[in-house]
Amino acid sequence: MSGSYADLSGKGSVLAAQMAVEEFGGKALGKPVTVLSADHQNKADIASSLARRWFDTDGVDMVIDFPNSSTALAVQEVARQKQKIDIVSTGGAMALTNQNCSPTGFHWAWDTYSVSYPLVKRMIDQGRNSWYYITVDYAFGQSLEADFRKAVDVSGGKNVGSTKHPLNASDFSSPVVAASASKAKVVVLANAGNDMINGVKAAGEFGLTKAGQTVITPRPSSPTSKAWA
Repeated sequence: MSGSYADLSGKGSVLAAQMAVEEFGGKALGKPVTVLSADHQNKADIASSLARRWFDTDGVDMVIDFPNSSTALAVQEVARQKQKIDIVSTGGAMALTNQNCSPTGFHWAWDTYSVSYPLVKRMIDQGRNSWYYITVDYAFGQSLEADFRKAVDVSGGKNVGSTKHPLNASDFSSPVVAASASKAKVVVLANAGNDMINGVKAAGEFGLTKAGQTVITPRPSSPTSKAWA
């Protein structure tokens, strides 16, 4: 509901869920459906605390969305313990279905593997064979960069460096200057939400694409995600 991912999820996701419930007549299997929402503030401890309260006190059967992979991983563990359903429709870290896989957890729509390997192979086939990363420093960004690096390695490309930044960063001048100095043919913005938007703006201001570098934002659940040649 607040922070970098509020626009790509947040109130819009809650409204969409409420509209879906209304379309189905407000019931599932003969039982009334109620939509609850809360702001986890992009903090795993707050997210897990909310989930425990909902499961233990409020009778919640399923939790969904998670626009932050760290919160998704934390809540998935709570749901596993409580034998409740969690569906991650925004977070993308591969740990959700790899080392932290849960029998009651579902990873819906996309993950960091699916947005890396096909894109990397196509771009390296086109001659874009050196890669640099501007990465948000938590589970999602780390997973995205790791999958891109593996894809670049197996596709015959070269990883030339990366710069980390905190969630909700406002100044991308230093990471973008480092990416420019690397001379990498591709610069990956391994982030999302407002971080991605600010990174794209900085890349434009410092002329990365005019210098012949390709800037990509591999985040399909954001309506502004695309690649710039």
